[in-house]
Amino acid sequence: MNVDEAIKKRISVRAFTSEPVSEATIRDILEVARYAPSGGNLQPWKVIAVAGAARDAVIALAKANLPGDEGERLVYPANLWEPYRSRRYKVGEDMYALLGIGRDNKPARYAHLAQNFEFFGAPVALFFVIDTGMGHGQWAHLGMFMQSVALAALERGVGSCMMEAWARMRTPLHKHFALAENEMIYCAMALGHADMSKPVNTLRSDRAPVDEIATFKGF
Repeated sequence: MNVDEAIKKRISVRAFTSEPVSEATIRDILEVARYAPSGGNLQPWKVIAVAGAARDAVIALAKANLPGDEGERLVYPANLWEPYRSRRYKVGEDMYALLGIGRDNKPARYAHLAQNFEFFGAPVALFFVIDTGMGHGQWAHLGMFMQSVALAALERGVGSCMMEAWARMRTPLHKHFALAENEMIYCAMALGHADMSKPVNTLRSDRAPVDEIATFKGF
């Protein structure tokens, strides 16, 4: 698999099989991903990997603390504007259509969202930690590290789902993982083998064409 193929093939897996992923595989993925770029080579990231009983413990913690609170570091800006609002709306509607859940079925929609806090059945989850003193640049670098994790996982046949929903659990997770005062959870990532028998895993979110996102000058 080349880089182009990996970038285009990666999806947010929302249904996993129970097939385990070994610690050796996770270590191998992180061994590659740690070469992600960062300004000044700060490498402003830490990772907490959970499986087995440790995974079950954070799932129980989330259930005990729902709906939780994102705090000051919101996942999305308030009153999201165009074209971002429409993009977010469409991918949500496309997903629920594949799940067969209508707009008026609020309980079913909430139940699906709650599966974020069970990692959609994935056997392994990563939690990404950043120092609260870091700036916007370092958050961007953390994102590059996460993308590297997802692509390295895909090459090894391991699917992923980046899960910002876990931002709602930052406070209880901070205590649970005994983080330093200046550390915080950004989000989680589920890792496992995609259950391709589930229609939700056929979702391919739209992408804006190049001419909508890029301006070319001097060519």
